[in-house]
Amino acid sequence: MPLQSPPAADWLYLNPSARSWTSPGAAGPVQVEAFHGRLPEYSETPLVSLPHVANELGLAHVLIKDESRRFGLPAFKILGAAWAVYRAAAAHANLPPTVPLEELGDAVRASGVRFVTCTDGNWGRAVARMAKYLDVPARIFVPRNMDQATRDNIRSEGAEVSEVQGDYNASIRAAQEEAENSNRLLIMDTSWPGYEEIPTWVVEGYFTMLRETDRQVIKLTGRPATCAIASVGVGSWAQAVTLHYKSKKPSATVIATEPTTAACLQTSLKAGTIVPIQTADTIMCGMNCGTVSSLAWPVLRDGVDASVMVTDLECHEAIQTLHAGGVAGGPCGAAPLATLRKLSGDSTIKSALGLGSESVLVLFCTEGARPYNVPGE
Repeated sequence: MPLQSPPAADWLYLNPSARSWTSPGAAGPVQVEAFHGRLPEYSETPLVSLPHVANELGLAHVLIKDESRRFGLPAFKILGAAWAVYRAAAAHANLPPTVPLEELGDAVRASGVRFVTCTDGNWGRAVARMAKYLDVPARIFVPRNMDQATRDNIRSEGAEVSEVQGDYNASIRAAQEEAENSNRLLIMDTSWPGYEEIPTWVVEGYFTMLRETDRQVIKLTGRPATCAIASVGVGSWAQAVTLHYKSKKPSATVIATEPTTAACLQTSLKAGTIVPIQTADTIMCGMNCGTVSSLAWPVLRDGVDASVMVTDLECHEAIQTLHAGGVAGGPCGAAPLATLRKLSGDSTIKSALGLGSESVLVLFCTEGARPYNVPGE
């Protein structure tokens, strides 16, 4: 049974049984990392130490993986999108998962297929970038409330952007219908019963970042991470983080973070089953998702030690801290720092999660700086 949170901590869900939960890790992470290494503009992203934050919170090390320039894009999503598009395209063309990109692009174009997906932010641009590498057309469905700058960024990769009259869940339905009614290959980072193979490849793609992080943590601190904090949208990234850190011996604590206005994971954890929710606007727009991925759900349900909701104002304050520390993070990227500060403000909760003077914390800044409406202004 989950530990009951005190009344003042309605933003928190604790799962003590996750301490003993283990995972087998990922399938073929070495092959995936080698694939990424062959793509244009690949390089490891930096892991930055935040000693002022560690001192402030009484922790040994606080480190943040800066994904603000992954493949020249302002987010990490290209890692999952590239591997998933490559594997899906190769399977569609009946080619092995070792085929060169140029040969794969020729085969996909000859078949007349196009890629289709939906996005609430960085995922759509990542799929569009991989489509551009293969020189294959892509159509990206976006929710009505997506800002113009994000739409323009997706279009800059050569993709067609189509607005739906609704939220992210409505854009999922539009992408599904497009794929069913035409020669389209649906590339999604969320899953549902009957659609799980491609989202599995997405999760596998994220292990490149986690393998990089492991090496960098050892180099900076001489020991492995004891706790990792991951942002949650539909849950695919948090699924990768949980699978990775719960395969370690000893395993690390895994904490998931969501906006208060889009806490589909925490709502589902408290209910014990996936519960779709109606979301509201947040500056963490890449996390503004209303339904947990069915593939991610059992992993997050059993393996996440804590689920935390943060407000836009808490996130904004964390952004300012990151920028002062030389990390050009955006709202989704700052959410893990906002979460760490919130947890550290309650000594009982902090102790329950094993956070103390010997802890090595890894935060993942999953997106770079971007314009947003400052809360309260």
